[in-house]
Amino acid sequence: MNVIKRQKYIDRTIPFIDKDLIKIFVGQRRVGKSYLLKMIRDHIVAKNKDANILYIDKENYQFDYIRDYHSLIAYVNENVDAKKINYLFIDEIQEILHFEKALRHFQNQKTADIYITGSNSDILSGDLASLLSGRYIEIKINPLSYNEFLIFHNFEDTNESMQKFLKWGGLPYLRNLEKSDEVIFEYLSNIFSTIIYKDIIHRYKIRNVEFFDRLIHFIASNTGNLITSKKISDYLKSQKVDISPRIVLTYLKYLQNAFVINKLKRMDLKSKKVFEINDKYFFEDIGLRNSLLALENYSVPDVLENIVHAHLQYMGYTVNVGIINHYEIDFIARKMDKTVYVQVAYLIVDEKTKQREFGNLLLVKDNFPKYVISLDPVSISSYKGIIHLSLHEFLRMENL
Repeated sequence: MNVIKRQKYIDRTIPFIDKDLIKIFVGQRRVGKSYLLKMIRDHIVAKNKDANILYIDKENYQFDYIRDYHSLIAYVNENVDAKKINYLFIDEIQEILHFEKALRHFQNQKTADIYITGSNSDILSGDLASLLSGRYIEIKINPLSYNEFLIFHNFEDTNESMQKFLKWGGLPYLRNLEKSDEVIFEYLSNIFSTIIYKDIIHRYKIRNVEFFDRLIHFIASNTGNLITSKKISDYLKSQKVDISPRIVLTYLKYLQNAFVINKLKRMDLKSKKVFEINDKYFFEDIGLRNSLLALENYSVPDVLENIVHAHLQYMGYTVNVGIINHYEIDFIARKMDKTVYVQVAYLIVDEKTKQREFGNLLLVKDNFPKYVISLDPVSISSYKGIIHLSLHEFLRMENL
């Protein structure tokens, strides 16, 4: 099988090779972190034939005995070569108990240049963040962008290909499957179950699995809608499930930690105040969200905001929902000193629709770029300085 490089992430990593920083690759399971780790390993070996590579894959039974920081330190000490430059790669490091103590030890002893992956965002919380403050670089790995999707599947850039992307999402392994909705959705459903049970239910010892399942379905059915924990709690009570808003918030955090969903807070554009209630939730991979609701419930309008948000993330933007004079701006996206505003629409069918979709952005008086993105096949002319992009044009862009 030909391995396709995701050069963007390799290029982001190369400047930090042989630097005294731990390289941490995080992201949802099956987004390609393991392959990236191998690509970096191969890049290092190509540059230095004498490099001593220590590669621990915690999803490989061969390394099952490395369960805590004691056994990890013992393994590394037995396999380092004092006469060579050592490189340590650990895939799915969260499976090793108190691994942060071993990483601190290796870094203090300058044992090796270290690269790790994790499928849970809280590996960088607590002890690890404290122990390694300023001594690591985190690189988030996203599902495939539309451009990558075309390459991985060897598809031509057509409307049919884009529709498949909106439905199937961006997990790299899909390239190896029969290109049918039934086969792909069965795979996605199995992967989703693995993530939920292994990275959340088992990890956090959740007992009320039925409630957790209903919560996930609620989020999938309300993707892009403003949601409060009380709203979810009240809905579940109507379904004869009595659960407190506090538990709802805790379970939502677990889903975020496993990179299943992303929470977007609302920001007042005038006061810059961030609101503490009424958040939006989007799925990291739209294919997993669609598989959860099943093919018969798939609808293109329901996924547009999620797709736009995912691509903004892929391009490296930090994203919020904007509020100005009680009107909503779908996305405020920031990257370093750059800000862009984005409104998402289904179709711009007439002048009235155009004025409504562009109108909220006209309330924002700064000079940063403003876009309306819709499913229209081609872009219409700009409107009072606001640029319209078709979804296809937007997904082909690597930056705004």
